[in-house]
Amino acid sequence: MTPWEIHGYELANCNCDTGCPCQFMSLPTKGTCEAAVGFVISKGHYGDVDLSGITSAVLYKWPGAVHEGNGTMQIIIDEKASKAQRAALQSIFTGGDTEEMATFWWVYAAMSPTKLDTLYRPVAVDVDIAARKGHVKAGDIFETTAGPLVNPVTGAEHRARIDLPHGFEYRIAEVAKGTTTTQGEISLTGNTDSHAHLVEIHMNNAGVLEAA
Repeated sequence: MTPWEIHGYELANCNCDTGCPCQFMSLPTKGTCEAAVGFVISKGHYGDVDLSGITSAVLYKWPGAVHEGNGTMQIIIDEKASKAQRAALQSIFTGGDTEEMATFWWVYAAMSPTKLDTLYRPVAVDVDIAARKGHVKAGDIFETTAGPLVNPVTGAEHRARIDLPHGFEYRIAEVAKGTTTTQGEISLTGNTDSHAHLVEIHMNNAGVLEAA
């Protein structure tokens, strides 16, 4: 198993109501799960391959809950990534060189038997966790915009967090609202003003690491 470690940021938008029932062991709001996720790696490596500065994204679509499987996924890696960096992220995002069930990448890939060809496009990821704002533009494949929750009475920004001490994706997530538009093979139809979260990523072969 090639040792790897990633530290960075993530913006995810799914089609569920704010909070996302999956985070609380419940079924998806609308019965299906559709998600767009963008990543920026601040520092990281895969063996001797430096992954620092690489941006990437993944689209997922399941006909039911994630754990029921039969999903479809597609990876988009920034076109500036080298051949070695592309191969490294391809392995990590599909559960390679990872202990069983250790990361959300492993689980989502296992639950997505249909894996569309990986694409190489310009991928821009902007994440401001403190402000609960973010933006992902994955070439001509998809675009996600997220912003803070707003009190419906006062119009003031509202802050809410999800704390998962034993989560396989993160420890703390700042919750936001997000909207994703898609133009590629995977069409997400319900991601409008729906759940989004912004998180720090600290991960290796064995799962989530404490912040470093």
